[in-house]
Amino acid sequence: MAPTGFRYGAPMQVDGGIGFDPSDAVKTARRAEEDGFDGLWCAETGHDPFLPLLLAAEHTERIELGTGIAVAFARNPMSTAVLANDLQSYSEGRFMLGLGSQIKPHIEKRYSMPWSHPAPRMREFITAMRAIWSAWHDGTKLAFRGDFYTHTLSTPFFNPGPNPYGTPKVFLAAVGELMTEVAGEVADGLLAHGFTTARYMREVTLPALERGLARAGRTREGFEISYPAMMVTGTNDAEVQAATQAVKAQLAFYASTPAYRPVLDLHGWGDLFGELNTRSKRGEWVQMADLIPDDMLDAFAVRGEIGEIPAKVIDRYGGMVTRVSFYAPYRMDHALIKELLAGFRAS
Repeated sequence: MAPTGFRYGAPMQVDGGIGFDPSDAVKTARRAEEDGFDGLWCAETGHDPFLPLLLAAEHTERIELGTGIAVAFARNPMSTAVLANDLQSYSEGRFMLGLGSQIKPHIEKRYSMPWSHPAPRMREFITAMRAIWSAWHDGTKLAFRGDFYTHTLSTPFFNPGPNPYGTPKVFLAAVGELMTEVAGEVADGLLAHGFTTARYMREVTLPALERGLARAGRTREGFEISYPAMMVTGTNDAEVQAATQAVKAQLAFYASTPAYRPVLDLHGWGDLFGELNTRSKRGEWVQMADLIPDDMLDAFAVRGEIGEIPAKVIDRYGGMVTRVSFYAPYRMDHALIKELLAGFRAS
């Protein structure tokens, strides 16, 4: 049975991404729009995730533009509300604010920001942003008082006024059940993690999402789920082998992280976490990939020839996700990317 609100026959939207070099943002965005991608996501890694999207907005007309993700707890609701509101205006209504919590060591040791109760804090973060936007758009009095954030001052000098394009869509990244419930309560969409199997999505993610939606009196109608589909493909045996090793290495990295262990436990691979975690602390990243068995690879990644991948992805995730992107942690030629996209359009 398809989740509540899923529209039978509605095609998956297919998204691309801006790489880790912000100087490529304009070229990448233009090409993605010309190729026919529906959206373009920019991650917060070694560079700011918002600035490349400003450039992309200036040089495109149709494609949606989103942060996938921006670290919420490195910021505050007011600063994020301002930035998102501006990008919504500059992009003429095409901006998608994708937020994530990151993990405790990064928040405390990299950003020097407080960490506490991530799911309740995220619920309050997004709710506070919506209160700020309401003050600007609807003229309501800003009087947000929560356990983590308080916003009660909004003078005319600092009020940008109503945005002609409305408020941006808010997507929330989640793997665990509590954060997924928060997405259902207060977000417009869910950014599913690449370390998510179809079984985990069916048995854990979607039920948690439905609980959150129900708590807020909402349904799946109009709610989006974006999923980065891991894939192993190539034009010859050497490329396929290289892709296989690259995806196994990425899976080993995720599987060594405590936050993602519930996904392993569901499939009976929980014992693998301890070995991978120990090896990660030794820096044995190359050897870790060899510990990933083929059945685990097949649970997380779709394998096949280029022409087979789109139908396999749709067969596996259709009825569960509304947007898909290509998660290939290895170099894929532009011609192959265009072939994949054409396959999704034809499916």
